[in-house]
Amino acid sequence: MHTQTLIIGGGLSGLSLAYQLAQSGHDYQLIEARSRFGGRIKSLDVDGAKFDLGPSWVWPGQTRVAELVSDLGLHLFEQWSTGDQLYEHPTGEVARNAGFMSMAGSFRIAGGSSAMTDALAARLDPARIHLGKSVSAIDDSLKVQCADGQSITADRVVLCIPPRLTAQIAFTPALPKAATAALQSIPTWMGAHAKFVAVYPTPFWRDNGLSGDASSRRGPLAEIHDASPEDGRYGALFGFMGLPADVRKQAGNALAAAVIDQLANLFGPTARSPIMTSLEDWSQASFTATHADATPPPGHPPYAVPLAVRDIWNGKVLFATTEMAPDNGGLIEGALAAAEAAAAQILGH
Repeated sequence: MHTQTLIIGGGLSGLSLAYQLAQSGHDYQLIEARSRFGGRIKSLDVDGAKFDLGPSWVWPGQTRVAELVSDLGLHLFEQWSTGDQLYEHPTGEVARNAGFMSMAGSFRIAGGSSAMTDALAARLDPARIHLGKSVSAIDDSLKVQCADGQSITADRVVLCIPPRLTAQIAFTPALPKAATAALQSIPTWMGAHAKFVAVYPTPFWRDNGLSGDASSRRGPLAEIHDASPEDGRYGALFGFMGLPADVRKQAGNALAAAVIDQLANLFGPTARSPIMTSLEDWSQASFTATHADATPPPGHPPYAVPLAVRDIWNGKVLFATTEMAPDNGGLIEGALAAAEAAAAQILGH
């Protein structure tokens, strides 16, 4: 198979880039290592209701997301934040109208963030998008070797995967040491984190005057928010794990039970009876994170395209991932910004 532009990675950046190229009549193929599209955008499905296991929030001023959502026939709704916040002390004591984790003013995508990636994939030619194709090697003739034995040639390759995963691909000739070092130095956004979602028949905490927001010095969740769908037909709470990746891995199945105990301590005994739960540990996702991502960066990294990778093989290898976005790096908006920049370079405008 030969194509004008080969897109490696079917997360939001890759899908958005493919969508823009398709609209311009540009020849492309997209390959994704997973058995699904979306990358770090993933949802728990409960009877058709979707609950984000990856990124959720959109903020005012993030115009690319707002425009894409509208273009795809979707819409945003405001994050629920009405009611008191809770704070769990190290002793387990719970203080009401305390804490500091409200996401008031943010928005979510109706139907979950995966509604956006699902809609993008559905608008692409099925003959041009391929699942289950991880890349093992790329040479300077732009022959891309997949782990399943298939090879694809292209005039241009765009890597829409986390930079540390790109660094694991065998390039022939090898990339300059400075380029490899630059790729390895970029932390994968969410790569160290894990997210837990508990789904209930109703958002019962709202009846008690609670927003669903909580922060904890006890754990295992450090930060909790209301994750209920817009129509309220289910209630949901989600939280970010405050435990390191190696501790989570060792805890195994006991972790979910500890989380339910914590939710009951915060929100009352009704929280002990979720209809479904899910723990998504991104540090264990081999097509997202590497061993280097087990430790999170101390703050929000200053994401950008490093100088060392801006002209790989005479510009025939491009990068379009949220960790290399021109703005809003790490965020949903950043993924779209990276795709937009790549599309402009490919299409010459």
